[in-house]
Amino acid sequence: MKKILYILTGLLLASSFVACEPEFSKPLSDDLYTSGDADFSKYVAVGNSLTAGYTNGTLYKSGQENSFPAILAEQMKLAGGGEFTQPYYEDDSKDIGGMVFNGSTVILDPKLIINLSAGAPERINETPTVDVMQVHPGPYNNMGVPGAKIFHLVAPGYGNLANLPLQKANPYFIRMASAPDKTIVEDVLAQQPTFFTFWIGGNDVLWYATSGGVGVDQNETGNLDPSTYGPNDITNVNVFAAIYSQIVDALTANGAKGVLATVPDVASLPYFTTIPYNPIPIEDQAQADALNAAYANYNGGIQQALAGGLITPDEADARTINFQLGANALVMTDEYLTDLSNLGLPSIRQATADDLVILPAKSVIGVAPDPNNPQLINGITIPLGDEWILSAHEVGQVRTATAGFNQTINTIAAIKDLPVADMAALMEDMKSGLVIEDGSMYTADYFNGTNLDNLTFSLDGVHPTSRGYAIIANKFIDVIEQKYGAKLPKVVPAQYPTFDILPSN
Repeated sequence: MKKILYILTGLLLASSFVACEPEFSKPLSDDLYTSGDADFSKYVAVGNSLTAGYTNGTLYKSGQENSFPAILAEQMKLAGGGEFTQPYYEDDSKDIGGMVFNGSTVILDPKLIINLSAGAPERINETPTVDVMQVHPGPYNNMGVPGAKIFHLVAPGYGNLANLPLQKANPYFIRMASAPDKTIVEDVLAQQPTFFTFWIGGNDVLWYATSGGVGVDQNETGNLDPSTYGPNDITNVNVFAAIYSQIVDALTANGAKGVLATVPDVASLPYFTTIPYNPIPIEDQAQADALNAAYANYNGGIQQALAGGLITPDEADARTINFQLGANALVMTDEYLTDLSNLGLPSIRQATADDLVILPAKSVIGVAPDPNNPQLINGITIPLGDEWILSAHEVGQVRTATAGFNQTINTIAAIKDLPVADMAALMEDMKSGLVIEDGSMYTADYFNGTNLDNLTFSLDGVHPTSRGYAIIANKFIDVIEQKYGAKLPKVVPAQYPTFDILPSN
């Protein structure tokens, strides 16, 4: 996942958080709990960063300790579950996360924290101590590898340090692979799991989405060779289906039971919903008039293109730039508009509610990059580049692929008689406000200085807080109980931490 570095201003932080020991929603007694038709003695979790416990922009030990599989495994121990191992950051004494190469070169940034003095999130000012060259070979019960796409799970050499400069290896898997050329799935199967959770597919669309659509939708190209994909490309749904089916066949070959999980819609993540499409306030009519005058020639050219039959009336309306009093939409580049460069007209328009502005755009919107020309302002007189906005067309590409992945997951679940944890639905519920058993409401809003206790997503805007992971673990418990007749205790999300606070000076 690409590095995120941003600072939000104007936020008032009124509280801090202290991590508490988790408690269960009901008193614990081994007599109350059972595995039902399942066997929890060897539980293995397969997936990506959401399985690993990635939070606040990186992986670190306390985040790993509160991964949903670690939470779930603790509950399973009351019903015959065995030891649950994870590739802990034991050499990260400051619990900051990130990673270096050869002792000095930072290749993965440390965690995001809240700076009380600045009233904003920022990267902690520490250098990671975890070194990718210090291998801690597994396999582990938690086989969540941040950054992994479906085809990476079966790719030999994905854990080989020699492949890292070639961008054919993953630093997280390099540290935990049992051998350099073992695949993730091989390390999973070597443990002979009796129970598994399998949650994959997010990165197969997410990298494209977080890049603002700077990549290729391989569903449009029909490319079925993932070895030729760029890092931000959307995985072809047929590639996903073939490999997903292959992995589930392998996981269940010896009679293991488990739970599959669906891929969330990116529009349920704060990374794509925090910044509105219309964040430009205009309170002075003269200012609106001046901006409209600046776009007069462009608007006139659009009308000429319409009169010449080069574009439709709908496209002409969409491309006409107009500022008025109140909240105004960003001006953006849209490569999917009709190319009118032969008329000297750029492919630009104002954003709509169907476009998703990515979180890091906060740092550039409204900024004049040239101090000698304050009239040139990003998002207003300088159109925002494609890398800052997921256009409506690109949102459609992501959603079509996500729907295809989820159709595969549900179809294979039905064939294999496996239950599905609908994480897509759960995160939609989080977005609108999720009321849990104790009556508390949790939301997927990005933190704004208030009500920080009940936010389910961390400072990176994509990955949950530990409280969010606790909610996810409880969802898996619901599904396990319903399908396998198991009885497991749920955890209390409020007993898990949220954000780290850097005290004010």
